[in-house]
Amino acid sequence: MKKVLTVLVVILMVSTLFGQTDKVKYIKRYYDPVLKEMREQADHEKAIEDSITVEIRKRQKERKDKEREEKKSLRFEFKGIKKPKSPDVFEKAFHFPPVPQYRTGTCWCFCTTSFIESEIYRLTEEKIKLSEMHTVYYEYIEKVRRYVNERGDSEFGQGSESNAVFRIIKEHGMVPIDVYPGLINNDKHEHSHMFDEINNYLKYINEHNYWDENEIISTVKIILNKYLGVPPESFKYKGKKTTPLNFMNKVLKINLDDYIDVMSTSSIPFYTKGEFKVPDNWWHDENYYNVPLDVWYKIIKDAVKRGYTVAIGGDVSEPGYNGFEDAAFVPDFDIPQQYINQDSREFRFYNHSTADDHGIHIVGYITIGKGNKKRDWFLIKDSARSSRHGKYKGYYFYRDDYIKLKMLTFTVHKDMMKKILKKFG
Repeated sequence: MKKVLTVLVVILMVSTLFGQTDKVKYIKRYYDPVLKEMREQADHEKAIEDSITVEIRKRQKERKDKEREEKKSLRFEFKGIKKPKSPDVFEKAFHFPPVPQYRTGTCWCFCTTSFIESEIYRLTEEKIKLSEMHTVYYEYIEKVRRYVNERGDSEFGQGSESNAVFRIIKEHGMVPIDVYPGLINNDKHEHSHMFDEINNYLKYINEHNYWDENEIISTVKIILNKYLGVPPESFKYKGKKTTPLNFMNKVLKINLDDYIDVMSTSSIPFYTKGEFKVPDNWWHDENYYNVPLDVWYKIIKDAVKRGYTVAIGGDVSEPGYNGFEDAAFVPDFDIPQQYINQDSREFRFYNHSTADDHGIHIVGYITIGKGNKKRDWFLIKDSARSSRHGKYKGYYFYRDDYIKLKMLTFTVHKDMMKKILKKFG
């Protein structure tokens, strides 16, 4: 054993003396040529597959683009239809020029804000252009609040109803358009990204069963502030400092309790109040006054003939609805005129061929023709893009049959319903 140890010591001493300790160094990595060839072959095959996929996707896109370009909508030819020549021929109430809503689902606010502006002028002769987005901001907050309180079982979309505007401004007031335009980085309203952010966030809290109302609303406000801006707590109007609520109460001087929502449906008894059962009535308001169709239509006609205006909503997807012609009516191939009544109207609502698509503002009236050919026409102020396809940007002419068959609810000053309201008890 002693002899072995001695030999090892000698070897170690010799190795140290002649510098033969182990060392490390970098060398070029070795790639196995067989595996390299196989990898290159796989990459080549994938590149071929990818190129084929690219070509397939390209052909698919070209086909879809072509189909989109060639897609046709069923529309009625307006030959022989005697319609108003221009908005100038109507007996009109005051209203500001039409404002486009662009890429938003907020027609309900544009039409009702316009309605309130007309009411302010009718009552005070003051011309005050108001902010639509101030109301939209707080409507989103209330939608989120209900979504949280109902643990996700509440409609969340961009749409709403005219009475939502009155509900919101009663609590948050209103402001002029120049105080809060609701535009941060654009000169046009574009809510698609904003809505997606909020909607995706709500889906996340629902999936994770997280329902802290204060934190959720605070987060949604951050999103709204990014796209719409922070609503003012106070501002100056004609040199005086005020708040949105004081502005509404002391400057606009509009009594919010003077406005009534009216529908005509045989699903509940006439001359009772009930819910307008559509998704946009997301808070399930049950204060719609229900009257027969002939009464419903007469209220609208009498109102506009007397210089009032009406905020109204209904269906805008019919063959007789054509923005390039600035007009909407019901052609006979849809339903003959003599069959437009309460039942035909109800049937279309029941089978969803009439839907609550869009909110508009009736601002004028005229009759055209004589005798049996005499027809009522209504001047419509509209925020949708289709109203800018024709000659008269932001306007439509609706014939009486379209109002009767395809419009669903409206908002009007209660003075137009004094006698009728007595029937409700």
